[in-house]
Amino acid sequence: MTDLSKLTMIDLEQLDREFRLQSFIFRAARKAFDGLQGKHFNGDRDYLALQLIQLVEQFLTSNKVMIPSLFHQEDLRKRVLLSLNTDQIVQHLARHIQQQNVERIEPIFDTEFPIGSTENMRIWYTSKPNHPTLKSQISHVVFDSTWEAAEAYHLEHSDLVRAYAKNDHLGFYVLYLYNGVVRKFFPDYMIRLKNGKTLILEVKGQDSEQNKVKRQHLDQWVQAVNQHGGFGEWCADVSFSASDIGDKLAKHGQA
Repeated sequence: MTDLSKLTMIDLEQLDREFRLQSFIFRAARKAFDGLQGKHFNGDRDYLALQLIQLVEQFLTSNKVMIPSLFHQEDLRKRVLLSLNTDQIVQHLARHIQQQNVERIEPIFDTEFPIGSTENMRIWYTSKPNHPTLKSQISHVVFDSTWEAAEAYHLEHSDLVRAYAKNDHLGFYVLYLYNGVVRKFFPDYMIRLKNGKTLILEVKGQDSEQNKVKRQHLDQWVQAVNQHGGFGEWCADVSFSASDIGDKLAKHGQA
């Protein structure tokens, strides 16, 4: 990482020419534009690019950007710092950019394997700890930690759960964009509740900015599936400790 405290005034004079704020705004807007290419914006692409430039400029000149270090409050140092964090800024903006005047979100199906099922699960082998299941079409649930073992115990014995499956070798994932890269998010559990809902449950010990981005894209996926209407009602949640699983099931599993 660049140590800005070691820059000389000569260095800063050269950087002043290289790190123009307007140039940074255009670069950030271009990155945001490239990241939105797969989101099926139906309007004019040039108008979208113009809107992104305006959004980036408004964000950078607002009070939303917090720079606590006094050293970086000087205008040039602030511009250099912003430039070094372009991906983080673009990622933050991309999470909140949505096309206006859209009546519904439509799911996009895999053309080769549009609908999956646990009944199509193939035999596979593992050396990880596991336990036979009663409420799953998959014979055993695999544990990556003692915490997941406790979660599986709750799922097996909860009166609110009709069936469940650990998302291991199922191939269920949600695409998400993070730091300009499209990645795959594999939630931990898929749970069929007795009230008819399907709960996607993620197990996380610590939260992070990347995990928040994952959940934001998962929420959009759930919204698209629910608006489609052909797969029942879905919901999503995250468990941050083994003790909160009962509350999560009660939250979504009550009639």
